[in-house]
Amino acid sequence: MTELTVKNLDHLGIIAAIVDELGIVDYLNEQLGERDSTKISAGLVVKAMLLNGLGFINSPLYLFSKFFEDKPLEHLLGKGIKASDLNDDRLGRVLDLIYMADINRLFVGICLKAVEIFKVRMQSCHLDSSSLSVEGEYKLSVGKEDKENKIIHITHGYSKDKRPDLKQFVLNMVCWGDGDIPAFLELGDGNQSDKKEFAELLIKFKEQWQFDGLHIADTALFSADNLQKLTGINWLCPVPKTIKEVQDVLSQLVPEQFTKTDLEGYSISSLAREYGKVEQRWIVVKSDKKEVLDLKQLTKKIGKATTQAEKQLQQLQRQEFACQEDALTALNQWEKTLQWHVLQDICVVEKCHYSHRGKPRLQEQPTRRSYHAQAILSLNTEKVQASQRKAGRFVLATNHLDKELLSDEEVLIYYKQQQGIERNFRFLKDPLFIASSVFLKTPERIMALAFIMTLCLLVYSLGQRQLRLVLKEQGETVPNQLGKPTQRPTLRWIFQRMRGIHLVVLSGCEQIINLTPERERILRFFGHTACQYYLLL
Repeated sequence: MTELTVKNLDHLGIIAAIVDELGIVDYLNEQLGERDSTKISAGLVVKAMLLNGLGFINSPLYLFSKFFEDKPLEHLLGKGIKASDLNDDRLGRVLDLIYMADINRLFVGICLKAVEIFKVRMQSCHLDSSSLSVEGEYKLSVGKEDKENKIIHITHGYSKDKRPDLKQFVLNMVCWGDGDIPAFLELGDGNQSDKKEFAELLIKFKEQWQFDGLHIADTALFSADNLQKLTGINWLCPVPKTIKEVQDVLSQLVPEQFTKTDLEGYSISSLAREYGKVEQRWIVVKSDKKEVLDLKQLTKKIGKATTQAEKQLQQLQRQEFACQEDALTALNQWEKTLQWHVLQDICVVEKCHYSHRGKPRLQEQPTRRSYHAQAILSLNTEKVQASQRKAGRFVLATNHLDKELLSDEEVLIYYKQQQGIERNFRFLKDPLFIASSVFLKTPERIMALAFIMTLCLLVYSLGQRQLRLVLKEQGETVPNQLGKPTQRPTLRWIFQRMRGIHLVVLSGCEQIINLTPERERILRFFGHTACQYYLLL
């Protein structure tokens, strides 16, 4: 009888090809040093996890073997491997091995290979952190701590997921500006303070990579203590608006002091400053789009404050005081609470009270007198105008003082690349990604799973960067979601276009079906290794 099997290959061949090019399987087998004679090695289990994590079908790890039931497992991982080999016990033991081998060291080792193989340019690096929420208690046993690979404390803290009800851990990551490629991973406690950790993380990153380029982070890096620690490191970060000098700079600069940049909608002005006993350059940036939004929010805020202040003034004017001094004191104290307004035409009105209703008789003496504060509410135009001038403005600081080597405009360009690492965190938190299934029972396995998640991000970022580079070099395009040509497609969109590709095995003969000319053209952009998985030899 003729035997026929049909398996869903879809985009998994592209993922497998990138994993192969990175040499992840051999590297992890060597580093994890597994001694047991197993049918499927630890490196192959990790490759399977990456295929699962980048499957984008919301198939969490507790359904790990089930994910592969309709996939061409032997084609992707090797002869003789079955879905049943990828069971919970095997998965757990590999996660334990990953934790014991030092997650940070393993990740940097793979990233070093990625930079070499894919020729990633190392000009700027970007540090940021994000919290990942988990369910469960995750109590750390007393004395259970590895000095070289500290077990994270999963606990409540400031939740960037807006889930303060859940415990969490923090993922600290550094990415290269070229393609947002991850380069460094360190996990932190759920209540980690970025202000305390960021400087130490950059120092550790520099030691591991021997990197002398620009180190970029958010406002958490900017403090006197942190800046003094970063001796010998070129840094760039925004200056917090809570610093009074920043408020003065933002409000005092006039439009004529700004210079237009080649970046549409941005103007800049440069100042020399010293903060925390560190000489630095402040680049004041004005964004036209942000200015429009800020002014709109400012108008709304002032309108709300005006409505509230008018009601409070009416209540205060109806209030009775025993003397003029008390009325004026109350009015002056309330005026100090006003953010956007001042009081004008301040006076006190005396009111006589009699023991009966109606008009008092001639020369009748009042039984008592009350005093009422009166004033007119007006906008504090000076303060409003100062806030209007600050609209759309922010300050970037760097200790790189040589404008010949790093111009003011280049400072802005490098900082805008910080958006890349923010997109990476959104990727990790996507509901279709395995981050939504952080359910494992021990902090050690949570840490190992975070390594797998970030490794998925590395593979995805490399694939997307490589595709975009090839399209640009060859002057080619692919249709985007609207059918228009683009040289910067997302890899997820390309993966969606690959859905419906099947591997058919008929009497031992393999054949790929639903491989249209357009899909074949896209696959060739990924190179020879990817084409092999689709039998395009």
